[in-house]
Amino acid sequence: MSSRSDSTKEYETSDQSPSCSASPPVPESSETEAEGLIFYHMDLYGSKERFDIFPEEPSGQGDRSLGDTRRESALSSKKFQRSQEAGYDLEKEVAELAKMYGLDEDREKELELLGGHLEMMESRWPPASTEEVGSQGSIYNASKSSSPAKDHSTKQQGLPGEASQDEDQSKARTEDEAESHMWSREGLSSGGMSDEWSSQAVSEEEEAADVFCSTCKMPIRAFDKLFGEHKDHEVAQLPSAVESEKEEIHKNMCKLEEQIAQMENFASHLEEIFITVEENFGRQEQNFEVHYNDAVQVLAQKYEEQLEALGEEKRQKLEALYGQLVSCGEHLDTCKELTDTTQELYLENDKASFMKAAVTMVDRLEEFLKKEVDLKLSTVPEFEERVIDFSEVEQLMNSINTIPAPCAPVINPQAPNAATGTSLRVCWGLFSDDTVECYQLCYKPVSNESCSDEQAEHTLKVKETYCTITNLLPNTQYEFWVSALNASGISPPSERAVYVTAPSPPTIKSKKIRSCENAALVCWESRDINPVDSYMVELSKVTNEENDDIITESIVGIPNCEVLIHLQPAQSYRICVRALNLGGSSERSEPVLIHTTGTYFCLNEDTAHPLLAILDDGFTIACDELENLECDLPVYDNSFTRCIGILGSLIPFPGKHYWEVEVEEDTEYRIGVAFENTPRHGYLGANNSSWCMRHIITPSRHKYEFLHSGMTPDIRITVPPQRIGILLDYENCRLSFFNADIAQHLYAFNSCFQHYVHPCFALETPGILRIHTGIAIPPWTALP
Repeated sequence: MSSRSDSTKEYETSDQSPSCSASPPVPESSETEAEGLIFYHMDLYGSKERFDIFPEEPSGQGDRSLGDTRRESALSSKKFQRSQEAGYDLEKEVAELAKMYGLDEDREKELELLGGHLEMMESRWPPASTEEVGSQGSIYNASKSSSPAKDHSTKQQGLPGEASQDEDQSKARTEDEAESHMWSREGLSSGGMSDEWSSQAVSEEEEAADVFCSTCKMPIRAFDKLFGEHKDHEVAQLPSAVESEKEEIHKNMCKLEEQIAQMENFASHLEEIFITVEENFGRQEQNFEVHYNDAVQVLAQKYEEQLEALGEEKRQKLEALYGQLVSCGEHLDTCKELTDTTQELYLENDKASFMKAAVTMVDRLEEFLKKEVDLKLSTVPEFEERVIDFSEVEQLMNSINTIPAPCAPVINPQAPNAATGTSLRVCWGLFSDDTVECYQLCYKPVSNESCSDEQAEHTLKVKETYCTITNLLPNTQYEFWVSALNASGISPPSERAVYVTAPSPPTIKSKKIRSCENAALVCWESRDINPVDSYMVELSKVTNEENDDIITESIVGIPNCEVLIHLQPAQSYRICVRALNLGGSSERSEPVLIHTTGTYFCLNEDTAHPLLAILDDGFTIACDELENLECDLPVYDNSFTRCIGILGSLIPFPGKHYWEVEVEEDTEYRIGVAFENTPRHGYLGANNSSWCMRHIITPSRHKYEFLHSGMTPDIRITVPPQRIGILLDYENCRLSFFNADIAQHLYAFNSCFQHYVHPCFALETPGILRIHTGIAIPPWTALP
């Protein structure tokens, strides 16, 4: 294909050149031969003797033939121009020549053999295809475009007359047509062969990617495995080999990434070391400077002290010598004065005056001479040898290479959930680069009492910047401070921080728990002396008791020791409570199980009459005797004093609540509901704060009364109930009584309860009442 293109380009270049004719180029140059394509005359196309007729020539002969060809093309162009002038029918002559040489049949055969190659070549080289395939007139068009140049060359050559010119022109035109057709066939054939070769190479390349030789580590053809040099080698399928290589590359990439991460971390560490070296150099330089200044200051101080002592010694010596010198002068003056006086006395002529003055003078001289004259020096001129004490300077110089004492650490505030009921985790930091060998942690409990300073202090030595202290008291505050130690000494203590341990687990008051079908009131008490911040209730719905499959929910931020929880009906819940403070949460309390099948309440022992006993099950009351109602048994402030009764827990849930009381036929009793403030010194039903059903036995019958404010309707019950059902309906303001054994409605109070009420029970004769709670509301209790 490249040869075809090169030939086309060569033809176009020769056509555009002004110095060359428009005749086709002769492909005898070395460049054309190097491409492997040689073009021959159409008369010899397919002949076996073409190699003998057109042998290869040297480059010089090729140039000579090229010149001849140019001259021939110029001649044919001249002939063609003159034939046009003569009025020849060129198209008809071309058709006859094509038929004479069989060009039409050859072209049909070529189109049959090559098939679609012609279209492909036309799409690849549109200009060349148009010139070469689309009739041989392209060569003549080129001849027409260059006809002026041919005319000029023909005139210069001096050709013969018109007759010979027409004959030459006809021959040249025939040769040009045949040669042009030959180029077209050679181009198409070479293009088809090139396409076949390329498709064959592609097919061989695709066939080479069948399997992968594991021994040679290269892809091979399956044929080579069966019959080639890879026959005994281990091979694998190419896709599996590709996946294996990809996996291996992925592993290596992961290792490479790990190495890159390690090197990046190491580089970061090196950068930190660089910075640390600079900081250490700065600190050491500052340390040297401080010690040098201290040493210089000590030396200057020593110098000043020694100089001052030397000056003091000098002053003392000079003062002593000066005093001795003054004393010597005074003595000399006295001697001189005595000498002068004595000489004057010798010159006295009056004997009486002489003797009088001589006696006095002798006494004076004797007294003066009796005084000893100190002729020794009071001090020596030499100064005392003074030695400067450099021990302090040496100590300072020796301390240059020692590490300084560390700075005070900084203790961290207490972190959330860093405490349990008996342990605390304390953390601190050292915001300097001082060398520390260990830390000294001190702590003591915090007390608000005046003797807080007398609390015992505890000391621990640790290596790390954290410590977990155990064996502490729950929900108790402790004060911590820490110091750092090294060979040079101990740092100042840090500021004191107060930590607090987690609270103790609360204790749920199971007897105080009240529940209904859609809610529960849970009460508990704290086991700690100090108050806590809040409480958290964790409830778990028991979906399958056998598999213990539970779903946990939490209610947080409860400030008091009770909480009202909304639940789902006909479910079982396991409930635990935690106490929370700054230190964290306590352990779970002992769990309690709550069922929402009905209303649960318990009896309030504080309201029980002294003669009323509560049995072990907590829901059975009994009275053995009624004598001595004014007995000396202990009476609580909230207990009944006249009616032998007791109140149940408050029912603080809206809606309907149902419970039953099992009674004996010969027992007189009162059962119903009452407000919290119902009078303890009266009877149930005798006031406007209680509603009750009363059973008394008369000589004639069992009498049943439904009392409120001492009033009762006239109702007779023929079948004495042994199991009485009580339905409290807050929403409909109704309190109903039923004979549960026969599902009979006995009576209903219609009253608007302004407050939540308590179940109430009383015995008027010795007997037993059994209370049943947690019962689902029977369907027969529905009233119209």
